Amino acid sequence: MIKTDELFAEAVSLPLDIRTQLVDKLLQSLHPTQKEIDELWAAEAERRVEDIRSGKVKTIPGEEVFKKIRQRLGS
Repeated sequence: MIKTDELFAEAVSLPLDIRTQLVDKLLQSLHPTQKEIDELWAAEAERRVEDIRSGKVKTIPGEEVFKKIRQRLGS
């Protein structure tokens, strides 16, 4: 059985590109992606950007949005 310190030492000695891949895989194992959901969100984001670019949707400045929120909350 490999000890944790040995594993860390071996991982640190790897070339940078391999360490980067290792870190990415470890992070993915902690937060697995939900590919279908990610793809749906990406498509939605692209649709929204196109709606803004085409003028189909009018944007509202953030300051105005926060002002309305404060008014609703009585702040």
